[in-house]
Amino acid sequence: VIPIGSKDVIDTADMPTSYGSTIYAQHQPIADSYCVAALKQAGAIILGKTATAEFAHTQPPLTRNPHNPEHTPGGSSSGSAAAVADGMVPAALATQTGGSTIRPAAYCGIVGFKPTFGLINTAGVKPVAQSLDTVGLMARSVDDIALLMRVLVHSDLCLPTRLAAVPRVAFFKTPYWEKIQKSSQQHLEHMARHLEICGAQVTEIVLSDSFDASYPAQRLVMNYEAARSLLYESVTSPQLMSNALNAQLSIGRNYSLADYQAALNQISAARAELANTLEQYDFILTPAAPGIAPKGINASGESIVNRNWTALGVPCITLPTGSAEGMPIGIQLVGKHHQDMLLLHWARWVMSNWSGKTNPI
Repeated sequence: VIPIGSKDVIDTADMPTSYGSTIYAQHQPIADSYCVAALKQAGAIILGKTATAEFAHTQPPLTRNPHNPEHTPGGSSSGSAAAVADGMVPAALATQTGGSTIRPAAYCGIVGFKPTFGLINTAGVKPVAQSLDTVGLMARSVDDIALLMRVLVHSDLCLPTRLAAVPRVAFFKTPYWEKIQKSSQQHLEHMARHLEICGAQVTEIVLSDSFDASYPAQRLVMNYEAARSLLYESVTSPQLMSNALNAQLSIGRNYSLADYQAALNQISAARAELANTLEQYDFILTPAAPGIAPKGINASGESIVNRNWTALGVPCITLPTGSAEGMPIGIQLVGKHHQDMLLLHWARWVMSNWSGKTNPI
């Protein structure tokens, strides 16, 4: 029996689900979400609901980073990341629409996994953006993530064994490299060199301007779809919603259908470019966050290095491999569509070749 935390945008029949909003302070779902039902069926216990940003969008909860309570744990899966990092639960359910699994996992020094879009059923998860919403997983090891995947996707899933001994790695600094903190830049570059020493073939890649367009395109799609997913709440109870969320929904309402369709086309073009690129590599090594968790809990950090991967629907994992100023630094590995277990295999390879080589946090 494994105790699991569940993000409070995921319905539970035996516990209130408030979606991080006072609008739903007394809300009691009549049914479990798919992911909660599947975990219970496998023998897990949902120990409790974890704090989330308001509707998993903008305004963060009061959760603090267990490594230093003066710092944010990230968001929107704030409580899930903090609970796993603090040892309250060995694993937790999260979601990601922008960077809500990968970034808080990096900030809190745990393993965070965003599967291929649509691989884990989202029934019973409060929608934000239907083209992006993905159930994410948080744990303290890659093997625990693999176990959760077998429960939530299919029992036949297992980590591959008959593969090349070492991976082909694409090192991608992202178009926002100048916004990455120096310590995180240095750590990622050090990891790339270390993987080479371990035998990996590491090649730095640069993607096209068309690919770069997937970053702002994700933001547009998210705001456009969120303005519609949360229409009822924004019409009936705008006074109970944060100014930050109301502002984002207003932006979304002002986009035209042509704007939305153009953004979807940009994402489709970037997805095709990425698929062609990944034919030559086993995974991409890239930043998981712009740096360590920022000070303060009124904001949850920037998702500039996460949004595009969410839009493209590919599996991503953050691994806790470094630290600076006493706070965790994570790296992000990005895999191929529907090759989730293969990405987990290479994530385990990275961790097994890195174990003990980072200072304890």
